[in-house]
Amino acid sequence: MTASRIYCSGPLFCAEEVGGMSAIAQQLEQAGFQTFLPHRDGLEPYVMRLGNTPLPGALSGIRTRIDHAIFALDVYELIERCDAVVCNLNGRVPDEGMIVEAALAYAAGKPLVLFKDDVRAPFGGFDNAMLTSLVKGRIVGALTEIPAAVRAELAGKKTAVVNLSADLVEAIRQGRQIARALEALPRRLGKQRWDEAVVRQVIEAGLG
Repeated sequence: MTASRIYCSGPLFCAEEVGGMSAIAQQLEQAGFQTFLPHRDGLEPYVMRLGNTPLPGALSGIRTRIDHAIFALDVYELIERCDAVVCNLNGRVPDEGMIVEAALAYAAGKPLVLFKDDVRAPFGGFDNAMLTSLVKGRIVGALTEIPAAVRAELAGKKTAVVNLSADLVEAIRQGRQIARALEALPRRLGKQRWDEAVVRQVIEAGLG
């Protein structure tokens, strides 16, 4: 039986945030799950390693396409390929991208777990109700409790047919093509060493 694949969503823009997300994935993997980490498995590593510097050479003219490719791949993984989503609320305020992904998971009927072990919160110790109400206020407070919470959500969630917008269906299709292009790359070709041609090849595979 194939292990359930879990989408790990959260902040990833500094070493501390990356470490926190990696710790979540590690807990899940040690419990027998597969995971998708955007900063490890997606297109994000190429862009993240450039920091705030301009994109190199010819890529500077296709930044919008790179952003859309990142979006499409992550949406495909979240909605079609992964079985559940874990969202990391840690931070002074929750990460913007994570909020979008939590909302997409909720709208798509995906099992959803929110995790937070950070005491900071914007509303008198509470996070925004529009976010926490996605899980009826049930927030996992310890890393070690995440796998059990995911299992409970997977067991209790009824499969439902959800009508997605045409735009979202198209993004998923594009993301699927990008995922296939990534899987076809030589394993020795680490993302930290991707050149412009590889990035363009992957993007063109999905967006045309």
